Amino acid sequence: MQDRPRAIPPRRSGDKIYPMTSSSTPVRPLRVGIPFRTRREELTDDGREIQKYLGAVRATGGDAIPVSLGLSLPELRELAKTLDAIVLSGSPADLDPSHFGAKRHKETAEADPERERADFALLEHAFSEKKPVLAICYGIQSLNVYLGGSLVQDIPSEVTTGIRHDWDIEKGESEPYHPAHIDKESRLASVAGAAEVTVNSSHHQSILEPGRNLKIVARAPDGVVEAVEWTGDSTWVMGVQWHPERMVETDPFAQALFRKLLASAGKPSL
Repeated sequence: MQDRPRAIPPRRSGDKIYPMTSSSTPVRPLRVGIPFRTRREELTDDGREIQKYLGAVRATGGDAIPVSLGLSLPELRELAKTLDAIVLSGSPADLDPSHFGAKRHKETAEADPERERADFALLEHAFSEKKPVLAICYGIQSLNVYLGGSLVQDIPSEVTTGIRHDWDIEKGESEPYHPAHIDKESRLASVAGAAEVTVNSSHHQSILEPGRNLKIVARAPDGVVEAVEWTGDSTWVMGVQWHPERMVETDPFAQALFRKLLASAGKPSL
């Protein structure tokens, strides 16, 4: 059995510290691109929510890179080349239902074309270059629509359920939690280490028909889709309907999701 390489203390380069391998080659942190939730939040410098995604990536060893929604397609494609992995964030916007051939439901929120453009460009690159993706809330819906799937446009009016999937912080409501049942044979189950988990919930839309090569791997007790994973090849692409970035400080499963994203990029992380 071969001996493991001897650990060498980190070396300072400028104002950053990088771990060093036994061959004195610096190992940079993995760059994880995260699009702003909406163009409006970006323009008004409202970073309260996007910071939770950035913080979750940084807390688990990645270099979180905010992706501007004001970039042109060529600029987005050039930036994507520098990324090792992608997190698609949530959003108060809803995807334009014309993407999946549906009429707009009266409860469907306005679309954010700049966000859709950014997500689809990042996904195009990720699938082409086999880079891992963690798609969260709006992100799982964006991933599904990009791959030709469709959405339930309003759970309260389209799904018979006693589970509260959304909440109104302005009315003083507390964030709801509910169980999610995970397919025991899925990649997600190996990350969770359990067939049932408790997740937070903040959405009024969900996946209806999964996109090509997406497998439904978790549902709420009422049948609402809670997670999908890519089966087209070995690339780690996971979509979750809940918000692990808001749970990462205290929840081992949330931490494991972000760590798995980094590990799946194929390079060591901090």
